[in-house]
Amino acid sequence: MLGVLSAVSALALAGCADRAPEEPAPSPAAADFPVELRPEGAPAVTIEQRPERIVSLSPSTTETLFAVGAGDQVVAVDSASTYPAEAPKTSLSGINIDPVAIAGHNPDLVIVESDLDGKLAETLGKTGTETLVLPAPATLDAAYDQFELVGKATGHAAEGADLARRTKEEIDKLVADAPEPAEPLRYYHELDPTFYSVTSATFIRQVYGLFGLTNIADQGDPNALGGYPQLSAETILREDPDLIFLADTRCCGQNADTVAARPGWDTLSAVKQDRVFALDDDIASRWSPRLVELVRTVADAVAGK
Repeated sequence: MLGVLSAVSALALAGCADRAPEEPAPSPAAADFPVELRPEGAPAVTIEQRPERIVSLSPSTTETLFAVGAGDQVVAVDSASTYPAEAPKTSLSGINIDPVAIAGHNPDLVIVESDLDGKLAETLGKTGTETLVLPAPATLDAAYDQFELVGKATGHAAEGADLARRTKEEIDKLVADAPEPAEPLRYYHELDPTFYSVTSATFIRQVYGLFGLTNIADQGDPNALGGYPQLSAETILREDPDLIFLADTRCCGQNADTVAARPGWDTLSAVKQDRVFALDDDIASRWSPRLVELVRTVADAVAGK
């Protein structure tokens, strides 16, 4: 009997020795890679494995990265990425892009808003770093798509999809709950005290368009000056907007009182009816998950709150 048991044990050991050791099962995040991403208006990119050192040169994307749970993977963000507070802000620029400075952070993924001629991607590609370009979206749906794409790019696909869904649902509810104005409302969106504004050709028009508001800056041609015209005080006074939205509160200290103090502006309907609304400059200029806050401000304005 002992001889038989010894023989069986020897055969079992031999069989184990012949088999290759089993590979550990990949984590759910790692199993999502490689992943091919096709952002709208930018080149497709394939990310082979979950990035662990991300550099973001887009304030909107920085916010989204943290919102999908990829904050721990972010090692550097550009100087304009002011939110959230824990984002590792640096002197990097998303406008005057310096590949050498970026490479100094040893990233495996860099996210930018634009890469003219693909020069950054080509340069960083030589070091094995992928470049993902996420241009400014033209619509809210395109913004939601970017939330999902950021999730997929970082190994947080489910979180990205959930963020897109929740953001859309919250915005849709704010619009559905807003009262129907008795008559069409006209608005002026101010970027700075020299009266630079935005037209309906820009992304921001999507937010105001949800409530059927009319933009006084369109002046018959929303595409004029790339959608960012400089109006004159005379034009604004003549158009007499029902609502004024100030996206220059933080940069330039503007508020309802400073607007009312401008020559002749105390005659505007928006000023007389106390319908001058302060916006957070950053929120009003980004397509991040904080869009909900911007939409809520516009909804309150329409409701007369």
